[in-house]
Amino acid sequence: MKNLFWRGLAVFSVLLVATTLMIDIFKLQFGTVNFWDKHGLFFLISIAIFPRLTLLFSSVVFGGFIWWLGFFFCPRILVATLATVAYFHTNPVLVTLSWLIALGGEVFEKWGLGRGRFRVHTYRAGPFGASPRDEQVRPANSIQDSDVIEAEFTKKS
Repeated sequence: MKNLFWRGLAVFSVLLVATTLMIDIFKLQFGTVNFWDKHGLFFLISIAIFPRLTLLFSSVVFGGFIWWLGFFFCPRILVATLATVAYFHTNPVLVTLSWLIALGGEVFEKWGLGRGRFRVHTYRAGPFGASPRDEQVRPANSIQDSDVIEAEFTKKS
C-alpha cells in the first residue's frame, strides 16, 4: 500500500509539472469545467470499468485519427488524456486517479495476457503417432499437415 501511495504521488507530480510547462511555455488552455457538473458517479464507474463502451455511447468528445488509435489500442490512456485536458484545473485528484487506473489497467492487461495462459499440445497422426509425453523427444517445430493440434486455456489464480 505504501508503494502504491508513492507511485500515485509520483504520477500526480509528473502531471502537475507537465501541465504547468504546457500552460506556461506553450500557452495551452486546459478546461475549467468541473467534472461533477457534467457527469456523475455512474459515469465515473463505467468509464473505469468499460472505457470503450462508455466512450462510444456517451457524450464524450470524439474524432480524429489519434483519438481512434487510442480508442482501439489503449482506451484507458485516452480517457486519462481527455480527463487531463478537460478537468485538470478543477479536479486534479480525479485526473491523477484516472492516470493510475489507466497505467495500472494497461500494465495488468498486458501482464495477464503474457503469462503462459495458453498451452498447445500436438499429436502425431498415423501409425507412428506420438503422445503429448513424447514431445520432449522430437523438435518443437516439426509440425506436419497430418498433426492434430489441441489448445487449452487455463486461468491462473
